Amino acid sequence: MSMNQPNNAENNLQEEEILENTTSETVDVPELSEDEIKLAKTTAELADMKDKFIRLQAEFDNFRKRTAKEKLDLISTAEEKLMLSILTVADDMDRATPSMQSATDVQVLKEGIEIVFSKFRKTLESKGLKALETKGTDFNPDLHEAITQIPAPTPDLKNKIVDEIEKGYYLNDKLIRVAKVIIGN
Repeated sequence: MSMNQPNNAENNLQEEEILENTTSETVDVPELSEDEIKLAKTTAELADMKDKFIRLQAEFDNFRKRTAKEKLDLISTAEEKLMLSILTVADDMDRATPSMQSATDVQVLKEGIEIVFSKFRKTLESKGLKALETKGTDFNPDLHEAITQIPAPTPDLKNKIVDEIEKGYYLNDKLIRVAKVIIGN
């Protein structure tokens, strides 16, 4: 340790000499005017704001992309749930097909088909699908599409819907398909 002490002392003396030399010299620092100081501050603020803006823009772009992906995933999941619920009806139809081939009693066949169709309608209703009631109601161009007009079979059906060609449907209280109807005149 005694050998390191003289080296430390020499190093300290050299450092002090360097400091004395640098502090004794005057360095010309140009004095800045008040306008130049304001300009420097404004430039620094502008650079900071620009950085924040770029970061915010990137964050918003990432949010937009993430939201679009989540929306696609949600739609895909909804379609999957609907298909799974319809598959049970499709399975019933597959099981009924061989029975229809060998059925001799038409009444039993009709009952079987009615059961499958009833199950299908209930499945659709459970998913929010509801048929639009049209026969005997007033024509509404927002809900109905008039295909043709025929003479009204009774006076009370004049300017009302006489027949329905294609049903209209609501999905969760939103009209998704207008009904195609025949109007009595």
